[in-house]
Formats: sequence, C-alpha cells, structure tokens
Amino acid sequence: MARIAGVDLPRNKTVEYGLTAIYGVGLFTSRKICAQLGIDLKKKCDDLTEEEQGKIRHVLEDEYSVEGQLRAETTLNIKRLQDIGCYRGTRHMKHLPARGQRTRTNARTRKGPKKTVANKKK
Repeated sequence: MARIAGVDLPRNKTVEYGLTAIYGVGLFTSRKICAQLGIDLKKKCDDLTEEEQGKIRHVLEDEYSVEGQLRAETTLNIKRLQDIGCYRGTRHMKHLPARGQRTRTNARTRKGPKKTVANKKK
C-alpha cells in the first residue's frame, strides 16, 4: 500500500485519482506531478514502485504545501481575519457563508440542520 504525506492511497484507484486523496492535491496537481515524473496516469496506486513513491513524496514536500501544513496555514489565515474583526472574519465566527451567498434560504452546509422555533401561544 502506498503511503504518501501521511495518507494511505486507495489501492484500486489509478495514480491520477489516488493522489487526490491527499489534502491539497486536486486532479490538476495530480496530473502535473505524474507528467513531471513520467508516471503513467492509468497505473494503479498499488502498482507504484518504492522509487516512484519516493519521487512523489519528494515533489510534494519540495513544491507543495499539503496535509497538516496546509490545514495549519488555512486555520491561521481564518484566525487572522477574525482577530482584525473584518467582515469575513465575523462571518466565520458566526458560522455563516463568507462570500456573499444568500442565507434566507439555503446555506444549510454552513448553518447546519434546521433549528425549528416554536410559535407563540395565544
């Protein structure tokens, strides 16, 4: 089993899609890495040699911030926005969409499940 950047790559997927299991690596980056190293995109993750795995690890460490490093960077950016008290920071604090989406309807991903409010008794 291939283990890169602390993530076990799925055995049955191709390298092209398997690398996307790593946080911070999308399909474009995955294809770019494979082209740079000359790895066949249709090769299964299980069939990667130790040498190829080492090359992929090396490229990810040197050229990209992935997994823990990227998560920490993102968290620090959001924390900075909250500390300076800007609009986006306050939206993050209130768990509401930060990029101008409507909230009267929808926005369930950010707001969570509905919280029903009871009617007043007469």
